Amino acid sequence: MTVLSLVLAVVLYGSLLWTVRQVLRDPSDRLLRAVFRCLLCAGLSFPFGLPDCVRVVDGLTGDGAAKLLQNLCLLGAVHFLGCFFLHSASGPADARARVRRQVVPFAATAVVVSAAMAVTPHADRGHTYATADMRVPGVAVFYLSAGAYLTYALAMALFWTVRYARLASRPLVTGLWMVAAALAGMVLASTAREGLTLVRLLGGEVPRPVITGAKLLLDLAIPLFVAGVVWPGLVTRWASIRLWWHHGRVHRRLAPLWTALHTAFPEDALERTPSGRRWDVLSPRGARRRYYRRVIECRDGLVRISPYLALEAAAADADAPLPPEVAARHLRTALRAYASGAAAPSRAVPVALPEGSDSGLAADVRQLTRLSEALAAQS
Repeated sequence: MTVLSLVLAVVLYGSLLWTVRQVLRDPSDRLLRAVFRCLLCAGLSFPFGLPDCVRVVDGLTGDGAAKLLQNLCLLGAVHFLGCFFLHSASGPADARARVRRQVVPFAATAVVVSAAMAVTPHADRGHTYATADMRVPGVAVFYLSAGAYLTYALAMALFWTVRYARLASRPLVTGLWMVAAALAGMVLASTAREGLTLVRLLGGEVPRPVITGAKLLLDLAIPLFVAGVVWPGLVTRWASIRLWWHHGRVHRRLAPLWTALHTAFPEDALERTPSGRRWDVLSPRGARRRYYRRVIECRDGLVRISPYLALEAAAADADAPLPPEVAARHLRTALRAYASGAAAPSRAVPVALPEGSDSGLAADVRQLTRLSEALAAQS
């Protein structure tokens, strides 16, 4: 297996597994089902192009079986790719009718290539496109019919992809343009191969670098296509991972403040609801939940201790506000005063709130983090 084939396999089967997960989450989504079937057919076609698999399959079922199965799977992949765009461009009833109409050329092509392989002499079935004798009728019909359908289906998919890419926004638009570039390469390669097949059918000679170049263009377009399909999901997942990392980091940075306040006010801890998920501690949802719990519990604790904190700060500096660094200098003394039952004003005062035009949850968390780090530095 070449490096390019290995990369293609990793991208293809990784994308297929990711799509399976999405389909299991929402099996009623017609678009997801079409993408899954497209990638499944592409994934099934891949092994039939490997020499070891070809030897096994042809040895069990006859010469040319692996090549026929590979091409049928590729035809299925582009068919379901077209189904994806038909479902995305129409309502359920219209899409089903259009998909049924598209089954006719797909099924007709599958029958023709199967019949062409059946009538091809055994000695000519095992050749690759580069070495096949196109003057053999069965071989020529096989490649011309399969190529014609691939060109048609890919061109239709390219038309819809470009149309949607002009209207989409990031990150979907990036993925769509990647798919469009890949489809353009596939259409170009398929059209070139059709022309080369006709030249060879008529007895002309085609230089080997030209055939190799068309194949290389197709080999490069396939992983680009798969990458474009999964790009929006990958970008979303990457953003989720970054947010998960940020929430975990802030959760740890708030630990000194939370520990001090939780020790004083354990009854303020928010109720823990079992998630039922074994790996919830590592999931973005679990990290987000723990993040918000800690922020809320820290803010609730500061509201309760703020009267004592204000007294301590005022005793040290009557004009001092209560920004994070000032609050940190007196927080432990205020907590001890609360624990001893000392009297304090009943009115809470703001502690470590955002300053100026800086507002929102993120600004509030930054102030709490400053207070927590200042508190830890004094330990």
